Amino acid sequence: MCRNIKTLFNFAPPATEEEIRAAALQFVRKLSGFHSPSQANQAAFDQAIDAVTVAAGTLIAALVTTADPRDRVVEAQRAKARNAVRFQPRP
Repeated sequence: MCRNIKTLFNFAPPATEEEIRAAALQFVRKLSGFHSPSQANQAAFDQAIDAVTVAAGTLIAALVTTADPRDRVVEAQRAKARNAVRFQPRP
């Protein structure tokens, strides 16, 4: 999966529409292979982003869990720590 697409479910505060749309954009870019489409493909690209945004929003709203919501700040700190280990200079 594309590393730029982040988990959006079960966070406090909940994912915003902008975050869902950004994930949809990354998903459509990955599927299409285009970072920015040509003018001939722009309408189809935008339509796909809109459709994926709606589908993702519907999915996130419908999901249920008994787990406590995760804290965005704590998760970001954990990700930074993992990346520091992963990308540390090798001797």
